[in-house]
Amino acid sequence: MSNWIEVCTADAIDEEDVIRFDHDGRTFAVYRSPEDDYFATDGLCTHEKIHLADGLVMDNIIECPKHNGRFDYRTGEAKGAPVCVNLQTYPVKVENGTVFIGL
Repeated sequence: MSNWIEVCTADAIDEEDVIRFDHDGRTFAVYRSPEDDYFATDGLCTHEKIHLADGLVMDNIIECPKHNGRFDYRTGEAKGAPVCVNLQTYPVKVENGTVFIGL
C-alpha cells in the first residue's frame, strides 16, 4: 500500500516538463506528459547522481544535463550510454488539482 505524499498543484508542472521534489532526504522528479499524464521517478541520474529536473524533457524522455544519458520517464528505462541502470518509478495520482506520489 502506498503512502501518498503531496507534491504540488497540477498546473505547477508545465506540459512536457519536470520538477524536482525532495522528501525525507530523497530527491524525486515529477513529470507532466504532452497527454496531461503525470509520472514520477527517482530524481538523480543513475550514472553520476545529477538532478534530472535540470535536464531536457522531450517525447517522454528525460535527458540528464551532464552526460546526456536518457531515460523514458514513464517506465524508468535507461535508453543508452552512458546510463545503463533504470530509474525507479513511483505511482502518481492527481486529486482536486493536486499531484501526489506514492512511496
